Amino acid sequence: MMTTSPHRTVPGRSTRESETACSKTHSRRAFLNDLGMGFTGLALGAMLAEDGIAKASSTVIAHPPSGMPHHTPKAKSIIWIFLSGGYSHLETFDPKPALNKYSGKTYDQTPFENPVNSPLHKMRFRSVAAQEVNVRDVYPTIYPMQVGWKKHGEAGIEITDWWPHLSRHVDDLCFIRNMWTTDNDHAAENQIHTGRHRLDPPQPSIGSWAHYGLGTLNENLPKYAVLGGPTRSDTRQSIDALYLGPQYGGVPLELGGENPLPFGSRQKGQSLESQHAEYELINRLNGLSAVEYPEDQQLAARIRSYELAFRMQAAVPEAIDFSQETEATANLYGLNEDATKQAGQRLLAARRLAERGVRFIQVFPSPYGVWDSHQKLQENHTRLCNTVDKPVAGLVQDLKQRGMLDEVTLVFCTEFGRTPGLELRGGGMTGRDHHPNGFTIWMAGAGVKKGHVHGETDELGYNALGDGHYVTDLHATVLHLLGLDNRRLEYPGRKRLDIDRGKLILDILT
Repeated sequence: MMTTSPHRTVPGRSTRESETACSKTHSRRAFLNDLGMGFTGLALGAMLAEDGIAKASSTVIAHPPSGMPHHTPKAKSIIWIFLSGGYSHLETFDPKPALNKYSGKTYDQTPFENPVNSPLHKMRFRSVAAQEVNVRDVYPTIYPMQVGWKKHGEAGIEITDWWPHLSRHVDDLCFIRNMWTTDNDHAAENQIHTGRHRLDPPQPSIGSWAHYGLGTLNENLPKYAVLGGPTRSDTRQSIDALYLGPQYGGVPLELGGENPLPFGSRQKGQSLESQHAEYELINRLNGLSAVEYPEDQQLAARIRSYELAFRMQAAVPEAIDFSQETEATANLYGLNEDATKQAGQRLLAARRLAERGVRFIQVFPSPYGVWDSHQKLQENHTRLCNTVDKPVAGLVQDLKQRGMLDEVTLVFCTEFGRTPGLELRGGGMTGRDHHPNGFTIWMAGAGVKKGHVHGETDELGYNALGDGHYVTDLHATVLHLLGLDNRRLEYPGRKRLDIDRGKLILDILT
């Protein structure tokens, strides 16, 4: 179906001058839009790039959404694994012997500087509650490690004993131990994905920026797929495109049921031909409205969504059909064990989607907030690590044996860490509170160093030392691996702050 392309007005110019300017600077985008407002136009841009007709170079200025990377990418796809609730960096990937040595003492009773008095704490602290009533982050009594740890691999990287499967792959992983963020409540789940504190105007999610900047590798699947999330309504921002337009938001897929794509399924008894005719009529009607309202993003997204949904009806069920997998693969991901089945299914589906060209796959292996161990940390983390350790290790091994670690980058993260001090609210004696001041994530795969540790927290695991890395540094690095320069990703009429763009974590890149 053919429709006309909307024109944007350039501030300070007449409409005709603006149209001329836009045609000069966005001629390729205008061509694709004129060719087809819907999926056909978007797919063509990607196919041109895939076939080598449109290649990134140092002299090409790509204006997203063009389907063209800014530079040669290292990764084709990102699998972004997010554990909701805030796992303890101390009991996972950044163990601290000093916590045991000075257990029960206050920060002031150790030979170290009190981390609460550090300029780093003051610079990064931003609580929604008034500082005088907010006791989080500053509990004074040191709480010991709740699990043992040892060095693993040729790199000799410390991991706690709750990760027996993942620790075997430590030489393929790259740990970033000096992450920090500012929100010390669970709105940080949105912040790790968007880069914005909840008191600030929101930004599009990292997956949406990737979707916006790049063309598809498979015209029958979403460019940005979501498995297991968003975990609830107030975390929708974690997959939202906001001002980029709804067509760039994440597409949640369901596993384990008969209807993985509810919004695109045919009615019972409806034939494929009948549905095709129905969608064609809808698109024609929407197209008439698009001529009258060319700037209506919701309408443009709706047109694209119907076309994509029709194609996805066959492609999505096939992509997440585990019957094609071997018993060895099922065992690798823990599909036959109750504790690991949910995470295993979602991570195996992520591998299958990446195989089929999905650019950004966001995986929530666990339900909302379950890692939030204010009490009974030892009990909770023992159980929770067991649910994801084998499936995540299985994903690393599976990607490696298929040669996919050379083209897929994994990101394993959470919204913040846990306090070195014992949480005392409500008479607690067995847990740690939220801790945005310093925590650990890891990456693996395309473009990332192997068996490497970048950055550190102080002796007690409190502050990320040096400049550390705010969450948008991670975003900038991930987009760089996909061939996108985060500082050149722009949307007309919107100006991002410097912190929104982030800085590359250069030390981890190959």
